Amino acid sequence: MKKIVIYTGTRAEYGLLRNLIRRLKSEKSFDVRIVVSGSHLSPEFGFTYKEIENDGFLIDEKVEVLLSSDTSIGVAKAMGLGIISYAEVLHRLSPDLLIVLGDRYEAFAMASAATVLRIPIAHINGGDVTSGAIDEAMRHSMTKMSHLHFTTTEEYRKRVIQLGEQPQHVFNVGALGVENILTMELLERASLEKELDFKFKEKNILVTFHPVTLENLAAEVQMKELLKALSGFPDFGLIFTKANADAEGRVINRLIDEFVVSHPNSKAYDSLGSKKYLSALRQVDMVVGNSSSGIIEVPSFGIPTINIGDRQAGRLQTKTVINVTPEAAAIEKAIEQGLDESFKVMSKQIKNPYGHWEASKKITEILLEASLENLLKKGFHDINFEV
Repeated sequence: MKKIVIYTGTRAEYGLLRNLIRRLKSEKSFDVRIVVSGSHLSPEFGFTYKEIENDGFLIDEKVEVLLSSDTSIGVAKAMGLGIISYAEVLHRLSPDLLIVLGDRYEAFAMASAATVLRIPIAHINGGDVTSGAIDEAMRHSMTKMSHLHFTTTEEYRKRVIQLGEQPQHVFNVGALGVENILTMELLERASLEKELDFKFKEKNILVTFHPVTLENLAAEVQMKELLKALSGFPDFGLIFTKANADAEGRVINRLIDEFVVSHPNSKAYDSLGSKKYLSALRQVDMVVGNSSSGIIEVPSFGIPTINIGDRQAGRLQTKTVINVTPEAAAIEKAIEQGLDESFKVMSKQIKNPYGHWEASKKITEILLEASLENLLKKGFHDINFEV
């Protein structure tokens, strides 16, 4: 039996991992342990660990690492505390494999601890490019620390190999988020309105905006521009999901709260959870912000994404994504473009390049067959540049 530790530090990360956790736990060949940390354990971010428990999963370890800070120094210190704390947890659990997803600093700290403790790592969602965020460096560093790789597209699979990983250990399995859309039973409009205590309007926008981590003091300025643009649509229903636990995230959340107080057509949530978030996507006319979800999952709903700034710069995207600068006039113009009837028709016809519906099944099958022996001593795969 292979003992596997699955790590999650944020609401978005767990939403992607849910189906995979369920599949792995259903296999007799795996002893699956769940380690929860980061914003999951913070009341400020909605105590989202409860969603994990409500799904019927036992949380084996809860690890507090967040500091009451909104600065880059606070994030760096949280990473240090994370490495110390995760090392103790991994030593205690002694897994055969660690599964981490994405590019968050909390997951990077977990991967760092596992590397020193000589624990093989399976990394999900490597090979992406987000040149506008510090996550870029975290993601590629985690790729180099990892031994098995599960990417969302063939292009990203090739990039992981370009980073020197052995091709036989890199697998294009598709996006777990798209699988959620196609397999999860979503709420109907009336039920969702009751759950959210929110009445949808004739037109509605879902807004998610996170800090731009490679720019100093940009969050407040850019968020004010976004809110200024949204003020120009007083008849629209506006649903805000608050920012994550990055530096300057609290600035964004404060501005959202202030906006909602003076705009009765809007409402904000610390976290919607996967089911309500995806259900909301089925009801709104577009998504506005800079979240990866707008690039990866939203096209499957046939609606536009207004992608602000360069936080997602470099990611593979469809024509349903309208990229704009973080300026009120540009954002307002992009929203109008997304409402155009021809753009709406095109959005419904687009094929999502991340659109595989059995990513968790593929990952499970690969892990069932994979030998975890001799993974630690990795050879570097060199590319023949003469070809």
